[in-house]
Amino acid sequence: MARRIDVTGADGVRLAAWDFADPSKPGRERAPGVLLLHGLMGRASHWADTARWLGERHRALALDQRGHGRSDKPVDGPWDREAYIADAIAALEQLHLAPAVLIGHGMGALTAWQVAARRPELVRAVVVGDMRASALGAASQREWEQWFATWPLPFATLADVHKWFGEDDPRVERPNATRGAFYAEVMAESPDGWRPVFDPAHVLASRAAWTHNAHWDELAQVRCPTLVVRGLDGELGRAEAQEMVRVLPRGRYAEVDDATHFVHVDRPEQWRTAIEPFLEEVTAG
Repeated sequence: MARRIDVTGADGVRLAAWDFADPSKPGRERAPGVLLLHGLMGRASHWADTARWLGERHRALALDQRGHGRSDKPVDGPWDREAYIADAIAALEQLHLAPAVLIGHGMGALTAWQVAARRPELVRAVVVGDMRASALGAASQREWEQWFATWPLPFATLADVHKWFGEDDPRVERPNATRGAFYAEVMAESPDGWRPVFDPAHVLASRAAWTHNAHWDELAQVRCPTLVVRGLDGELGRAEAQEMVRVLPRGRYAEVDDATHFVHVDRPEQWRTAIEPFLEEVTAG
């Protein structure tokens, strides 16, 4: 069972960090630190499989970022990039993980490389999971607003959640059971049915904070080893991923076959194969 550790983030926001490893493992406190940062709408539990195998050699913790999972959801935010970056820095310092490997998915990957660019002394290496450095633009934000409007809330059962996000969602090109399971994990039962544990308005505000801007300059400032991993059917195209690797001073590239944007959830064994040698190298000694 995962152990919860509370962290105080920016503006006093209470953040929940989760330790999925065996706390009795000898020498664990001296093991290299890893902080896992989920993507937009995700939660720390999406990292459970990764965190468990990481726990064999690392002190790995996963963070519920503000507005997500069991962390605080302040009505007035803030939801800007500065808040997410400050939260991650607070977690690294309060959990005594630094210098740590930051492993992020989607928005969490952006946070990871922004922290590495600004506070290099806290970061040993970065793993970027299927996150673009290019600006997505206003049209993309409008599409997300329209997408949220299609959600048939509340869902009567968790089975309905699985089916809608895995089959009926207009954004699904072909049935995807993993996608259904991903969204089922961010739902909670309420008196009238199943609803997301996050506020969609907060998600849109968080996304607006980065979707209109490109992030190439900050990527170029990341001096530590950085592995860019894309799902073959994900949101990060091969050409952009390879350009990110070129821009990074110490960038490397990996891809996972038959994986969507949710690369670490879709193909957990292939994900491990892609990132484990990199982690062993950057934490050697």
